[in-house]
Amino acid sequence: MKIAKKTIEEIFEQAIIEDVIGDFVNLKKTGANYKGLSPFNDEKTPSFVVSPSKEIWKDFSSGKGGNVISFLMEHEQFSYPEALLFLAKKYNINVEYIEQDSKELAKDNARRAMEIVLNFVQETFSQNLFNSTTKEALDYLFSRGFTKEVIKEFQIGFCSNLDNSLVLDAKQKKYNVTYLHKARIIDQHNKNRFRGRIIFPIYGISGNLVGFGGRILDNNKKAVKYLNSDSSEWYQKSKILYGMHLAKKYIKKLDSCYVVEGYTDVMALSQVGIKNVVSSCGTALTSDQIRLIHRFTKNIIILFDSDRAGGEATIKAIDNTLKEGMIPKILQFPKEEDPASFVLQQDKVFVEKYMKEKTLDRYLNLSLFVKIGLIAFILNLCYPAHVSSKNIVPLSLLGRTTGRVNNHMMDKLMNLYLKGRKWHEDTFRNNID
Repeated sequence: MKIAKKTIEEIFEQAIIEDVIGDFVNLKKTGANYKGLSPFNDEKTPSFVVSPSKEIWKDFSSGKGGNVISFLMEHEQFSYPEALLFLAKKYNINVEYIEQDSKELAKDNARRAMEIVLNFVQETFSQNLFNSTTKEALDYLFSRGFTKEVIKEFQIGFCSNLDNSLVLDAKQKKYNVTYLHKARIIDQHNKNRFRGRIIFPIYGISGNLVGFGGRILDNNKKAVKYLNSDSSEWYQKSKILYGMHLAKKYIKKLDSCYVVEGYTDVMALSQVGIKNVVSSCGTALTSDQIRLIHRFTKNIIILFDSDRAGGEATIKAIDNTLKEGMIPKILQFPKEEDPASFVLQQDKVFVEKYMKEKTLDRYLNLSLFVKIGLIAFILNLCYPAHVSSKNIVPLSLLGRTTGRVNNHMMDKLMNLYLKGRKWHEDTFRNNID
């Protein structure tokens, strides 16, 4: 399915290059042109120039240049169709397609209708957070240390336990309630599945709303702590990174990406000025998610919780990152601290200093003994001293990246890690080999 030539021509006619690029670069008019700091390199003297008359841009620090489409493809890592659709949305241009049969047309219309309904739901949840009479959700977020600005930036919402009005509101505003069922926002009894939860809208890389995550507010209730939208053709959890639509330009500019576990971890780091951060949405870091990050950088900094589950997830993430040919770096906050709780208790200067000093860099270039020490550190931090051998984490990544572990190094590993633990030597050797 292709975008019609007529639509493409309309996009080029209506797109104002300085208007589009001005959303990403702080431009100042200088004569007939606009100038700004390069979005591709760190510089103090502006060398990025936009020419409205020629409808081109040029970055003299990197040598890159082109038209409005090439800027979006370079800066946002859009494909050509994605860049066109981005501009069509910005300028409210109706997109026409060619070679569409009736099934494709119906599918496209359904996708658009779903996007409209999801945006209505998001707006309703966000209004509920600030307009709710109880203020319990907002008070909770404030008590965690989040500011009103970051709450609004991530468009956090709330659905109270008593909220059954979504269907009535949707009907009143002429939305098709069928899509609320398809998105599993409401159940067969027209009750909101996310009631009693703080709502985290989840966006795709292009900024299109694809689903929701909900955290239960009353921890005493017998319900799952986090509830996510069900998998669908528009939302596949294993392929989505929470916060990527906001973080991608910082990841590109800083050439690195922090990966955390939770929604609030992303918010907390962003609040203290660390913007190149995304979340795996509570799932193990998948190959699809790693490849998505690879579109912007080859450097991943894994920052998972300092507990047993976080330790296991860190080791698996290292392994998966290496498989994708990327460079993993590892950062651990103190035991019993998750990123959100840690950074919101400290000032920005301390957090930045801590993260810079504690990030273990260049994993592939480490000696085998240091790699062994790293794995031992992660497991020592996250595991109790007397864990049974059946719970041992497979450490095959050592073999994959360094070859077989020789006896001398194995003895060092035994002394470093097994001392004081009730594990049989053969069990541990088998997990390494």
